[in-house]
Amino acid sequence: METSVDCEIRELFDKLSARMRRDYGESLRELNLHVGQDNLLYRLWSGDGITQMQLSEYLKCEPPTITNMVKSLEQNGFIYRKRDEKDARIMRIFLTEKGKELEEPVRIIWQKHQDKLLNLISTDERLLLRRLMKQMESNLF
Repeated sequence: METSVDCEIRELFDKLSARMRRDYGESLRELNLHVGQDNLLYRLWSGDGITQMQLSEYLKCEPPTITNMVKSLEQNGFIYRKRDEKDARIMRIFLTEKGKELEEPVRIIWQKHQDKLLNLISTDERLLLRRLMKQMESNLF
């Protein structure tokens, strides 16, 4: 049975999520990126030359979603695809210089939005929040 507190929590999550996504999306658009593409790039910044299937598994996205992100990032000159030297059926994804240059601006955006979200929340409260959110994540996955 859903209580008024449960309902309020769900509504607050909806509001927070929508507002964060909108604000975050606006910040990323300044870099010619969409929400989600930053996470794909993040994976490549820690080591490129991976396959779309590996990206799909890492981002927990369906392969067609990854295909669309890769096409868009490639069209914008942030990444390129190259056939695997040992297996020509496999395409590997690499960062261009332009894609590598996005790392610092994206990290600044992440930090700015994180600081805004967690402003005036103490360290102890952050630890509790993290614990509760991890429990919610395990409830869903």
